[in-house]
Amino acid sequence: MGELTGGQAVVELLKAEGVRYIFGIVGATFLDVLDALYDDRSVEYINVRHEQAGAFMADGLARVTGLPGVCLVTSGPGATNLLTGVAAAHVAHSPVVVLVGGISLEHSQKDAFQEFDLVRMFRPVTKLAVQIGKPDRIPELLRAALRTAMTGRRGPVFVEIPRDVLNDQVLNAAVRDPGTYRVIHAQPPHPDAIREAARLVRRAERPLLLVGGGVTWADANALVVRLSEEYSIPMITAYGRNDAVPSAHPLYIGPLGRAGSPEAAAACRLADVLLVLGSRLAHFTSQFDDRYIRPETALIQIDVDSRDIGRYYPVAVGIQADAREACLALLRALAGDGGRQSSPAWRTETDALRGQRLARLAMEARLEAKPLKPQRVYAELRRVLPPDTIVALDAGAAPAYGYDRLHFTRPRTFLTPLDLGGLGFAFPAALGAKLGRPEAPVLAIHGDGGFLMNAQELETAVRHGINVVTVVMNNNCWGSEKAYQKHFYGGRYIGCDIGNPRYDAFARLFGAAGYYVDHPDQVGDALRAALSSGSPAVVEIPIDPEEFPTPATAVRRR
Repeated sequence: MGELTGGQAVVELLKAEGVRYIFGIVGATFLDVLDALYDDRSVEYINVRHEQAGAFMADGLARVTGLPGVCLVTSGPGATNLLTGVAAAHVAHSPVVVLVGGISLEHSQKDAFQEFDLVRMFRPVTKLAVQIGKPDRIPELLRAALRTAMTGRRGPVFVEIPRDVLNDQVLNAAVRDPGTYRVIHAQPPHPDAIREAARLVRRAERPLLLVGGGVTWADANALVVRLSEEYSIPMITAYGRNDAVPSAHPLYIGPLGRAGSPEAAAACRLADVLLVLGSRLAHFTSQFDDRYIRPETALIQIDVDSRDIGRYYPVAVGIQADAREACLALLRALAGDGGRQSSPAWRTETDALRGQRLARLAMEARLEAKPLKPQRVYAELRRVLPPDTIVALDAGAAPAYGYDRLHFTRPRTFLTPLDLGGLGFAFPAALGAKLGRPEAPVLAIHGDGGFLMNAQELETAVRHGINVVTVVMNNNCWGSEKAYQKHFYGGRYIGCDIGNPRYDAFARLFGAAGYYVDHPDQVGDALRAALSSGSPAVVEIPIDPEEFPTPATAVRRR
C-alpha cells in the first residue's frame, strides 16, 4: 500500500483486525480519521451521546465477538469521560482499543487547552498506554497495541495520537495480516503439570469443575462440558460467568459467588479436588476466605496468565496455559491413564443440590406480591426469553438477583460489570453487543438509578437502529446502599431514595417503544412485544422497594 495520511493508516490497521464499528463523539483532534471513513463505509463511526457509554459499547461488542472493540474520542474531557468504561473492560479482560486524538505536539508541556497526561491516567486500567510521536510510527505502535490487546489474557489498550501526527503523511504503511505481528496459536500446558493434574482428578472422590471466563475467551466451552460428561465431574461457574456452560446441563449445579447459588457454594465446600479452569478466583467469586473454598480442598488452577495462579489460595497444581489447550491435554491424559468417573455417591449428592436450586427457582414463579418481587420478574424472564438471548446485567440491587436466576444456553451471552460494579453499564454494553451479534435478541436489565446514568443513549439506539430491549426494575432508590442501611444502621436511610420519570414514556420521547408492567402476568406479553417491536424498547416494572439482596458483609461463613 502506498503513502497514506495518519487517519487512513489508522483505519486500514483496524480493518485488518476485523473492526467494523468505532464508538465515540466527533472531535476536532481526529477529523483525519473520520475523513478517511467518509470514503470507506466498511467501518461505521457510532456517534454516541457520552464517551463513557461509547467505552461500554466497545466492551460489549468485544465480549460477544472476541474482536477488538474500538473507541475514538478527542483530548481532555473526551478521554477522561472514557475511564469508567475502560475500567470495565480491564476487569473483564476485554480487548478494547482506546484511540485519542491528542493536542498538537507543538503545544505539549504548556498546559494547553485540554492538555492532560493521558498516558499516565490510563495506565492503571490498560495493558498498554502509549503516545505516538511521529507519523511513520503509527503502523508499528498501533500494531503493538493490537498485539497487546489480543494476546495472552486480553485487555484494553490506550493509544494517543496528537492531531498534527494524524494529519501528516505515513510512509511504508503496509497493512499486514494479524498473524504476522502477534501470536495466533494458543499456549499449551506443561506435560508434567497435566500428568499431576490428571493424577489428582483420578484419585478424587468429589471432584468439581469451577469454570471461568478464560474458558469462553479460549472457545473451550464444549471441551469443558465433554470433560464433565466423560468423567462425571459436576460443574459450577465463576461469578458473572454463568454462560460458560449450558445452564440446563444435568451436571451443572449453579453459579458460585456473591449473589450466586447457595447450592453451588455447598458443592464447592464439599469438593476434595477443585479444578479451576480460566478463573482468577476473584473477589466476588471466592470472597478471599474459606466460606466456599476449604483449606483442605486440593486446587488445580489453570489460567493463561501466571499472575493469579496461587495468588489467593495455595494450589496443588498451577498450570499456565490456554484453557482450550489445557482441556485437550487433560482429556488425553485421563483417557491414556484409564481415568475413572467420580463416585456415584458424589453424583447423587450434586444431583440433589441441582434439584434443590431448580425447585427453589420454580417456587419463585408463584410469588404474587404487588409491587412485584424481582425474583418473580426473573422467573417470567426465564419463561419468555429466546434461548440465544444476550443479557447485559447492570450493577445494583435489582440486577443482582439475576446472577442466580438467569439461564443461558451458549457462551458470550452474559455481560456484567464484574469486579468494577459500575452502574450504567448494561444498556450501552447491550448496544455494542447487538452491533456485534445483530442476529441475536439482546436484553439489558437495569435498576432505575443505573439506567438513568446512560439513558441518553436511547437517542443513539434510535438513530442507528440498534434494537435492544431494556427492562428497568423501578424501586425508586439506590437499592444496594439502602440494603446496607437497613441491615447495619437500623433503617436510618439517607441519600438512597430517588425519584424517576415514567421510563416507558421517557423511551417514547426518544422515538423508542415503551411498556409499563405492574402485574406478573403482563411481563411475558410486554417482553414479547418489545422484542418484536422493530425498535429499541424499554419495559418499566415497579418492584417491591423493601426487597433487597443480603449485603455481602452480612453473609456469615458457615
